[in-house]
Amino acid sequence: MKKIAFSFVLVLMMIIVAACGGATSEETSSTNSDASSSEGWEPTKPIEIVAPSGAGGGWDTTARMSAKVFEEAGIIDQNMGVVNKPGGGGAVGWAYIAQKEGNPHHLFVNSPPILLIPLAGQSQYGHEDFTPLANVIADYGAFAVHADAKWNDLNELFEDMKKDPSSITVVGASSPGSMDHIQFVKIAKAAGVDITKVKYVSDQDGGALTSLLNGSVDVYSAGIAETVEQVRAGKIKVLGITAEERLVGEVISDFPTATEQGIDETFTNWRGFFGPPNMNPEEVAYYEQKFKELSDSEEFAEIRAQYGWDEFYMNSSDYKAFLDAEKEEIQALLTELGY
Repeated sequence: MKKIAFSFVLVLMMIIVAACGGATSEETSSTNSDASSSEGWEPTKPIEIVAPSGAGGGWDTTARMSAKVFEEAGIIDQNMGVVNKPGGGGAVGWAYIAQKEGNPHHLFVNSPPILLIPLAGQSQYGHEDFTPLANVIADYGAFAVHADAKWNDLNELFEDMKKDPSSITVVGASSPGSMDHIQFVKIAKAAGVDITKVKYVSDQDGGALTSLLNGSVDVYSAGIAETVEQVRAGKIKVLGITAEERLVGEVISDFPTATEQGIDETFTNWRGFFGPPNMNPEEVAYYEQKFKELSDSEEFAEIRAQYGWDEFYMNSSDYKAFLDAEKEEIQALLTELGY
């Protein structure tokens, strides 16, 4: 009887120890899971950044300079390659990224055309079809004329355009209804010009500046960076820029704003990054943090100064709200233009 009782007690103790051991194992597993969750998502392979344009433009430069700082400053450990997908004012690149749904290793850089091109009916994809991650910079437009042109400021130009808008030809590298066109008519409208009669021609093959230099057109609407070297060479002059206040830097500090000339309007060429559709919150949070580190870095501050960019960081939710509001404003302008 004693042996039976002893055996019973021994078995009972083994069950208790096993139960305690099991609980400890479960607690350990739970702890490891929580630790893994708190660490969040990180990329596990190289990251591709798409510039939906050819080499050398604003999208390409922003993508390459960002990738350079991400790697050299050690902000992101994975390799980052920039791939150019030109065509359709950005539409070819957007279609490519749309096929990468849920894959957080593919990003792309963009700016107002992702609102303008779809609204003009030139792309089936718009900003709502992707995941806004962060905006990083603000760039601005410049309106330049030949160095020998009779106009010395925007008011002189717009006075002539008020009399006969179609007598003056404006050229840009973007398609009608897209950025170079819209930034010009937005400022012209504020100055009292009938924008429905503005003669805008598009040269997407890199010949817009050449057209200005050879006298084929009268006004060149472009990004500030595209005008600096020709201003320095004395071949063109910038009548005004779309920033709220003058920029700091060699050459560009001499460019007057439209607002200082009494024209109460601006245009910001914001530029930021998106991911494919249906990224999860952990992936978005990772990129938000990394783009904030990029924006705050000394290395990227030097690049902003080099290209005349302003700091303009927005996180994912702020960026989405900003894009929604911008779309409404642009829609009204395009409607007036008949798009």
